[in-house]
Amino acid sequence: FRLALIQLHVSAAKAENLNRACQFVRIAAKQGAKLVVLPECFNSPYGTKYFPEYAEKIPGDSTQKLSEIAKECGIYLIGGSVPEDDSGKFYNTCTVFGPDGAMLAKYRKIHLFDIDLPGKIRFQESETLSPGDMICMFDTPYCKIGLGICYDMRFAELAQIYAQKGCQLLVYPGAFNLTTGPAHWELLQRGRAVDNQVYVVTASPARDEKASYVAWGHSSAVNPWGEVIAKAGTEETVIYADIDLKKLTEIRQQIPILSQKRSDLYAVQAK
Repeated sequence: FRLALIQLHVSAAKAENLNRACQFVRIAAKQGAKLVVLPECFNSPYGTKYFPEYAEKIPGDSTQKLSEIAKECGIYLIGGSVPEDDSGKFYNTCTVFGPDGAMLAKYRKIHLFDIDLPGKIRFQESETLSPGDMICMFDTPYCKIGLGICYDMRFAELAQIYAQKGCQLLVYPGAFNLTTGPAHWELLQRGRAVDNQVYVVTASPARDEKASYVAWGHSSAVNPWGEVIAKAGTEETVIYADIDLKKLTEIRQQIPILSQKRSDLYAVQAK
């Protein structure tokens, strides 16, 4: 099946972001995409000061728009993420909608992006956000899909649990920056794909040099052999990848690591 990754230019105008996202979803659907992915924080600027300002309830205006466009286009839509307000607590939340417009999944980012690289970047999501407390998978007619958001990709255990539970595609809407992006963005995607013999895709916002937080861009798709099969530059664009589950099965048969794990010696499991 074909999927599309939308690398959206995100402005300070929420309504404009939503409308542009919907326009790109329509374009992707016309190009044959059955699954469309939006970037992390696609409806608001990325930053701790913006999260409370742009946060909304779920369901709310943004997720209602996602539901409507998924139904209009008859596609599965992974809505990147939006700042969510739930009883005064804020979360970085991804919602998923089916071709009938129904919400299939809601995932709150479980690993908050708290880093400090002296002289380069300091960012503390925990200053305003709360972490989620549940992993999230959902089924489609094509395959089972596991969700993470950005920083979650650094935690190999999460990806391994998804693979153990039958996921063949892992999706990480993300907004790496100009420090971590060139160092680790592609490396982590290829690592998670090879470790678990799954497809891994990421959707980043387009790069905006004028923003307070500058996203790396380079939305990508990686196959279970660790090959990058689609990759954007830094500009606003839509890229496409064809997911070949027969290839995934062949790779797992040729190098059967999933059945060769020494469960008598070690285990990774969800609680």
